[in-house]
Amino acid sequence: MSHSYPARRSVLLGSIAAATLAAAGRPVRAQGGYPTRPITLVIPFAAGGSTDVVGRLVAQKMSDELGQQVIVENVVGAGGNVGAARIAKADPDGYSILMGTVATHALNPLMLKRKPYDPIADFAPVSLLAVIPNVLVVNPKLPVKDVKELIALLKAEPGKYNYASSGLGTPLHLSGELFKSMAGVSMQHIPYRGSGPALNDVVAGQVPIQFDNLPSASEFIKSGGLRGLAVTTKERASSFPDIPTIAEAGLPGYETYTWNALFAPPKTPPAVIERLNAAARKAMADPNLIERMKAFSATVVSSTPEALGEHVKAEMAKWAPVVKEAGVTTE
Repeated sequence: MSHSYPARRSVLLGSIAAATLAAAGRPVRAQGGYPTRPITLVIPFAAGGSTDVVGRLVAQKMSDELGQQVIVENVVGAGGNVGAARIAKADPDGYSILMGTVATHALNPLMLKRKPYDPIADFAPVSLLAVIPNVLVVNPKLPVKDVKELIALLKAEPGKYNYASSGLGTPLHLSGELFKSMAGVSMQHIPYRGSGPALNDVVAGQVPIQFDNLPSASEFIKSGGLRGLAVTTKERASSFPDIPTIAEAGLPGYETYTWNALFAPPKTPPAVIERLNAAARKAMADPNLIERMKAFSATVVSSTPEALGEHVKAEMAKWAPVVKEAGVTTE
């Protein structure tokens, strides 16, 4: 398998930054006074997770900019597919929008046997919002101090060790599968119903290894309940500057992360998309919001609609071979 993903992402994020700077100077015209009533932001996951936190912060700031309340509605089910499918079929008037993720717009469409929507054709991109690191953690009793030692242990005793994730087919599960593929190691995946139960079992020593979102694992790392070996992003996380990246710690070229982005229904008028994009960009530039995001290791990455569309295509291309090699399919 070819692993040119980081180079592709570097070019992509460079184009996002350039396009965003160019777009920042454009005058934005509302269509027919839009918006004239509240907007519903569907978050396709339960309250309390990183997507929900990002969504609520953005909704509050966008409400201030748009002059209408952006109301958050958590529509859970099928790994994010229920909420995403609702927006794919919603009226294209700008009053129903989606907080999409790598799960709704890359992984689920690649894994599902029956696809409720097309992640490209059935949505109008608005803006990329944030990138959130994942982290590789181990129980402190596992006799490894870094990624190189973990790889050596897994190669010395293939198939002996298990790793946990928040569920089958999640970005964290596939982070583990990409790690296995690139490192040439064998370990069994143990899926849980969410990060909480998985973390508890890894802390208790029931499972020795886990891939998790950095925000949810951070308190265990700080307390010593877990040993943070490496973050999965290209750059180190500002909240844990002493934890290296997997790429620099022994697996060059490795990179995964969770991202959040705004999408509207297909055929939403360009003027409405532009208005939403401008509000999202202004929200993400707010110093207070940036500080809040940093507190749970999220990095602000706003974009033009066009750049978000290219980002989705790149993510689909990145994850397709990983999903195929892992043999993951869901109903």
